[in-house]
Amino acid sequence: DQVSKDKALQSMASMSSAQIVSASVLQNKLSPPPPLPQAVFSAAPRFWSGPIPGQPGPSQDIKPFAQPAYPIQPPMPPSLASYEPLAPLPPAASAVPVWQDRTIASAKLRLLEYSAFMEVPRDAETYSKHLFVHIGQTNPSYSDPLLEAVDIRQIYDKFPEKKGGLKELYERGPQNSFFLVKFWADLNSTIQDGPGTFYGVSSQYSSAENMTITVSTKVCSFGKQVVEKVE
Repeated sequence: DQVSKDKALQSMASMSSAQIVSASVLQNKLSPPPPLPQAVFSAAPRFWSGPIPGQPGPSQDIKPFAQPAYPIQPPMPPSLASYEPLAPLPPAASAVPVWQDRTIASAKLRLLEYSAFMEVPRDAETYSKHLFVHIGQTNPSYSDPLLEAVDIRQIYDKFPEKKGGLKELYERGPQNSFFLVKFWADLNSTIQDGPGTFYGVSSQYSSAENMTITVSTKVCSFGKQVVEKVE
């Protein structure tokens, strides 16, 4: 107003030139800065606002998700104070058949049954049979122990043939196809042998492959071969 202007002029009239300049600088420092220009924007809704005209209906509702500046890492699982050991593989998943190393068998061939017998005919249609030796095998399980290993050098003297004997066959291999079987033989027979008596052996094998095999049965007594049968 006019009264304030008159008072200001009277004060300036009594001030020196240096005081007037200092007062002007101080007024500029104390004056508030001019307002900064502000950008005009509309706030986006924070929550999903529902269907929009002209957009997919409720059955095709697509809700956007804000993408974080950095990927969110899932929380680390707490450290376990203890753990349980893994269960062993079931027998079906094992690569080794259950009968291998538990029965008389190699990787390709398995002995199912072996017998040595004597047959004496009674008439044209019947005969009497005596079984000397029978080696049969049952179906093993994975809980059965493995066969015991034997040093073959301990029985070389029982089969001392220089050609085609046990030592030569074993060295030719495969060495995991040799087995030592201890058994009882029933030699106490009440059947009297005579004309037409037949002494024989029979064996049965199993294999996953189709093959023709040759079976040679030898009987050795006191280190000497006395009988051989080839089939």
